[in-house]
Amino acid sequence: MATEQDILDGLKQVEDPDLHRDIVSLGFVQDIKIDGGNVSFRIVLTTPACPVKAELKAQAEEIVSGLPGVSNVDVDMDAEVRVNQPMGSAKPVEGVRNIIAVASNKGGVGKTTVSVNLAVALAKQGARVGLLDADVTGPNVPIMMGFEAGFMAEGDRGLTTEEKYGVRLVSLGFVLPRLSPVAWRGPMVGTAVRQLIHDIKWGELDYLLIDLPPGTSDASMSMAQEAPISGVVIVSTPADVAWEDAGKAVAMFDKLNIPVFGVIENMSYFVCPNCDEHHDIFGHGGGRKAAEELGLEFLGEIPLDQATREGADNGVPITQSDPESSQAQAFLRVAEQVAARCSTLQFATAGVE
Repeated sequence: MATEQDILDGLKQVEDPDLHRDIVSLGFVQDIKIDGGNVSFRIVLTTPACPVKAELKAQAEEIVSGLPGVSNVDVDMDAEVRVNQPMGSAKPVEGVRNIIAVASNKGGVGKTTVSVNLAVALAKQGARVGLLDADVTGPNVPIMMGFEAGFMAEGDRGLTTEEKYGVRLVSLGFVLPRLSPVAWRGPMVGTAVRQLIHDIKWGELDYLLIDLPPGTSDASMSMAQEAPISGVVIVSTPADVAWEDAGKAVAMFDKLNIPVFGVIENMSYFVCPNCDEHHDIFGHGGGRKAAEELGLEFLGEIPLDQATREGADNGVPITQSDPESSQAQAFLRVAEQVAARCSTLQFATAGVE
């Protein structure tokens, strides 16, 4: 009969493709139980959004099934997101394990659409997710998540989190009546950002996504200094000039010693609903070129799609309204890559326990 050590020795053949180590030495294999020919165990990954979860489970089942005396294998795939160890003087956010900023150097690239759909996609994978709208002068998250502007303006409870589609979120748009301008100077913006990140009771979160305003403004600088950001995702467009815009954003985060996880190319292409042909309306490859030029990971392409735009306008993200669609699956693949980069960086900086 196979012993526990036999099982562990066999599972050393299964390697995490991102961490480049076997799942036994990484401590992923837990709770091995042997009852005659029945074997069960858990594989505890670093994120529920692991892009190779199914492959790892299949490999483990095949290997253990081939051991002497084993007639049945039950593998429970689980996840425990590790706490990011902040660098520098940024104050940790109570209950939040990882903070991921979504940034761009200019507006109009669909950054908020990306932020909203990445948050919903991660939540659908089983992660505890929050979304902070840090664009204090132009908050759009409430509209895209189906909230009426200024619905918290009345009453005395103040600004608190709301939950929608499995995501806990906060935006100044909750307390600002529709069409109300925010004419604040830099110090006021910095104070607002500090309060949004540290005074809000977020609860226990695996990932807090921060939708930054475009450019290298006061809000982005303040957030980068106030929050222990695990990494940044740069949203670009397919245009040839996209790499220059992305480069400016990357340069700012480099100066602040904040890791950049990679580049997403949004509005990458359009698929004609009548002929299924791909059309590069805004060009193609600018995001990938930006990643290559800057030495960053290319995290994926998001197509230009009417249903995605309608979902943003109607307050129901495409990842919620039609999660099996090709557009939603594109967001899911990017979300998995972002979660993987987060885990990889944690192991690289903190080591493996």
